[in-house]
Amino acid sequence: MALLLKPEIPDQYDVWRDALAAADPNLKILDWPYKGDPSAVEHALVWDPPEGELARYRRLKLVISIGAGVDHILNDPELPADLPILRMVEPGLTTGMAEYVVWAVLSHHRFMLDYAQMRKEKIWDLVAQVPPGKRRVGIMGLGVLGRVAIDRLKPFGFRLRGWSRSPKDIPGVTCFHGPASLKEFLSETEILVCLLPLTEETRHILNAETFAALPRGAAVVNAGRGGLLKEKDLLAALGEGQVKEATLDVFETEPPGPRSAMWRHPRIQMTPHIASMIVFETAAQQVVEAIRRFSAGEQLDGLVDRAKGY
Repeated sequence: MALLLKPEIPDQYDVWRDALAAADPNLKILDWPYKGDPSAVEHALVWDPPEGELARYRRLKLVISIGAGVDHILNDPELPADLPILRMVEPGLTTGMAEYVVWAVLSHHRFMLDYAQMRKEKIWDLVAQVPPGKRRVGIMGLGVLGRVAIDRLKPFGFRLRGWSRSPKDIPGVTCFHGPASLKEFLSETEILVCLLPLTEETRHILNAETFAALPRGAAVVNAGRGGLLKEKDLLAALGEGQVKEATLDVFETEPPGPRSAMWRHPRIQMTPHIASMIVFETAAQQVVEAIRRFSAGEQLDGLVDRAKGY
């Protein structure tokens, strides 16, 4: 079997090759850009392939995303309509995201941006703490990543809320679903964490209307996709004090341009798209197993529903 490989950054080619070879020595790895016979490509493991690239491979049977997001593949207008797409389901991604969410929530809960500003101004003071049982934390997106993040947050005793496209029932979490309940969900969410996939329905869902529905002085965390956030609306909400602070791991343009206010805004914590990072060894095992299961006609974990966009 032949697998076309296009990692997120060129420096990862060798790491991926070694991990895939360890998982299956018989798997033939074809590096992108592939100049050989297009019919030799049977499977593809990719991140952000150029438009029209995947359509070149007439015998391509399965595309696996390097990452939980798949919008970078589905946005291709030339993508064959019947080509199966698989999002990465890998323990390292899930664990990393849960760690990031816990860190971001605790950072806002314990006023760390306030203390960072005090340090700059050489101020030695304290901010009155809110007991966890009175802190309302809301998670947008209750898929695999959202549920694991909730599990990690539960021991702290926060009042947890969740919002998703379809109904969910999670013990210890007040759940909301659908557009009709979004404002109700937001109205009592003091720390908002967005882990939604990026679809036409969710693009720029973190906008002025969303921020206005939050309690004044709320915090916003976006670790999903950059396109979920309308950046100018967040900056306006921060300027007005409707949103007090934000933690952002993803951006529509990565990295943000040198003149972007994101770099210098004192109420924004930003990280370079590192919330959820792959463990190559286990990811390679997942890829090899997915190809085996697909070839055997077995059910696949993470198969994308094109109609939903995830």
